[in-house]
Amino acid sequence: MPRDSLRQALAAVPGSADVAIIGRDTRVRLNQARYADAGARMAGRTVVLSADGQLEAALAMIALDGVAHRMVVCPPDLSTDYRDVIAARVGSEGIVANAEIGTADAARAPDIVTEWVLLTSGTSGVPKTVRHTLATLTAAIKPRPPGDNDIIWGTYYDIRRYGGLQIFLRALLGGHSLVLSDAHEPMTEFLTRAGACGVTHLTGTPSHWRSALMSQTISAIAPRYVRLSGEIADQPVLDALRVAFPKARIVHAYASTEAGVGFEVTDEKAGFPAAFVEEPQVGFDMRVVDGALHIRSDRAALDYIGSGEAPLHDAEGFVDTGDMVERRGERYYFVGRRGGIINVGGAKVHPEQVEAVINSVPGVRLSQVKAKSNPIVGAIVVANVVAAGPFEPAALKEAILSTCRAELAEHKVPVIVTFVADLPLTPTGKLRRTNG
Repeated sequence: MPRDSLRQALAAVPGSADVAIIGRDTRVRLNQARYADAGARMAGRTVVLSADGQLEAALAMIALDGVAHRMVVCPPDLSTDYRDVIAARVGSEGIVANAEIGTADAARAPDIVTEWVLLTSGTSGVPKTVRHTLATLTAAIKPRPPGDNDIIWGTYYDIRRYGGLQIFLRALLGGHSLVLSDAHEPMTEFLTRAGACGVTHLTGTPSHWRSALMSQTISAIAPRYVRLSGEIADQPVLDALRVAFPKARIVHAYASTEAGVGFEVTDEKAGFPAAFVEEPQVGFDMRVVDGALHIRSDRAALDYIGSGEAPLHDAEGFVDTGDMVERRGERYYFVGRRGGIINVGGAKVHPEQVEAVINSVPGVRLSQVKAKSNPIVGAIVVANVVAAGPFEPAALKEAILSTCRAELAEHKVPVIVTFVADLPLTPTGKLRRTNG
């Protein structure tokens, strides 16, 4: 499959002209699309893509790849101030916004390998700018199997971030239509719309899926393929998805903006086999250094753009993901982020490890563990918990604490358990964390 530009790659995919990109209120087929092109002034230049809608952004990305020298893809929650700082950092020579979507095509510049610049998420302050190419973004995407023509993708992600962009490219380069969510669309409405569109392959974070499983309209969808990424996929959410979709293939994947698509886990178990680290793999290498996962592959970003950033790769080409893992038997389990550790009197607590235990308690749908300042030990562990349905608070609290005491060291057991109606998510669909 050609990788020179997205437009060329799509032209080589059988049936791609009939592919539809389906938004909340708009549907566009690629054979009817009037692609975004900001005019001849964008040929060979560095462009900041700042569109309000995913559909507009999708058409602009198709048009600008192979035309612009560098395309900076801005997520919808990026402030104008940050956008301007990033534009200066990357040497932007123009901003493509909604007013320029759908203007007349300019002569396409030949043989340009466009740099795709994506922004990191989950950080405070101005995001880091990470440089990819179409080749690194699509290295993990396999050609469509013969006869595999009836797939319709759907995603909770926004395609202007790495996870969503992967699904966008996977759908289009497979010749499949894609149903996009909307940031302001209630979960019930999206599930109903996805079901009406016949979505067969649906992707999101574990938090997205927990919200979907709590929805009364979960029965509106019947996906054949369920994919989770972006957060730790613990056993309770995997088991709940198996119950909800008994005929679906359920996969959780590891990927990040910097390291690219790392690996898929297909056995419906939390964590990943130790063999992924110990034995040669196709397309990637992994190792664990001081408890942190390091990945090397042709799917990783090339580097950071901007002065003052540490090198993305080490001398051997590995990317330090910052995700901490722990080996138990013949399997590694994710326990949290290096920067998210709670310090309880000098002892370390990974919030995600405690959350996995709490989420395993019957009657719990979702939890979030945080630090609370304490004058004696510096911090204590507290937990906010969303129940799966009607419950008796005292009994569920005791079940949570009993399970935590049985499975965790004493300093990891929550001192305070609070029941809440829901938990805030970031624009990327992950739990919004305030410590670390």
